[in-house]
Amino acid sequence: MHNYSLAEYRIIIADRIRNETYAQALRSAIQPGCVVLDIGTGTGAMAILACELGAARVFAIEPNPIIQLARQVAAANHCADKIEFIEDLSTRVTLPVQADVIVSDLRGVLPCFEHHIPAIVDARRRHLVPGGTLIPRKDFLWASIVEAPQTYGEIVDPWEKNTFGQDLSAARQMALNNCRKVRVQPGQLLTKPTWWKTLDYSQIENPDAEGSLAWTIERNGTGHGILLWFDTELAEGVGFSNAPGAPEIIYGSLFFSWPQPVTLSAGETIAIELQAKLLEEDYLWRWKTRIASAGKSAEARISFDQSTLQGTLLSPASLRKSASDFVPALSEDGALHSRTLALMDGKRSLEEIAHQLCVEFPQRFAGWRQALSYAGALSQKLSR
Repeated sequence: MHNYSLAEYRIIIADRIRNETYAQALRSAIQPGCVVLDIGTGTGAMAILACELGAARVFAIEPNPIIQLARQVAAANHCADKIEFIEDLSTRVTLPVQADVIVSDLRGVLPCFEHHIPAIVDARRRHLVPGGTLIPRKDFLWASIVEAPQTYGEIVDPWEKNTFGQDLSAARQMALNNCRKVRVQPGQLLTKPTWWKTLDYSQIENPDAEGSLAWTIERNGTGHGILLWFDTELAEGVGFSNAPGAPEIIYGSLFFSWPQPVTLSAGETIAIELQAKLLEEDYLWRWKTRIASAGKSAEARISFDQSTLQGTLLSPASLRKSASDFVPALSEDGALHSRTLALMDGKRSLEEIAHQLCVEFPQRFAGWRQALSYAGALSQKLSR
């Protein structure tokens, strides 16, 4: 779960295209007296707009501390009596009534981001009245092969041209198995944009996505990797595009680099197998590339098999502890964590818990106030 800073919210608030398009979608959906749910309300802008458009009741859910600012903003805009702010994840909330309209923007650079899709699926099932409105309705993911020498250089140059003249090829390989947010111009695309996936939020169940892409190179150039972006449909006839050449908005495009630049000639074919799988808190991406000469589609000239797993720093010790046959036992930190949670039984104050921790873990805490700080941090995350 990303905890945005105030500076990041400033960028979101300043995105005129995104905000005006969401406002247009809300105007088309909200009827006087309806109930609205705003998931990831942030500064409360959409919740306040919903009130101004005639909503009788708004539930504004936000797990991050920015919700305190949202409450102040709602009061300043005379909407505090209509908005119920809930500091939690929407998947852990039960509302007293279902919403007629659910609005959210939980995407990152792409809609495949953290628990965006599971949160929408849960909200649609539990929080939306039958026949209610979801904003956004759909996201469409597009891809192309891109010529991006500057971006590619930013990835590899620190490892290839390092100050000490050392062989850092292992780090270079890892860096090229990651993806990054970029902005490119239409002239940098070596293929026509090709549709990859449609995320229909009225029906979607699985947060994972996979599919094939195929192109014929249209002009000679140097390919550096794959570019992925999305268009959105917030309401009927209402949306925006994040495509190269479209007006700049907050999302950007995602660049999946190849292990090496590839000289491409018009008529050559490229086939990609692209997968996005949600693991724990974020997505694992895999992209398999096959490049064939013109007229030889059955014979690969170049093949790559890459994934963000290959770009992740993993120690043998951490991998061993994740193996199915590993038999875990709590470390000292684990024992302290477990005991602290056990003491949070709804009967003891944090001060009482801190004093007890000092008795049981004297080597860990110099005094009860240090133990109080430790217990308080856990209380903020896990208590109710």
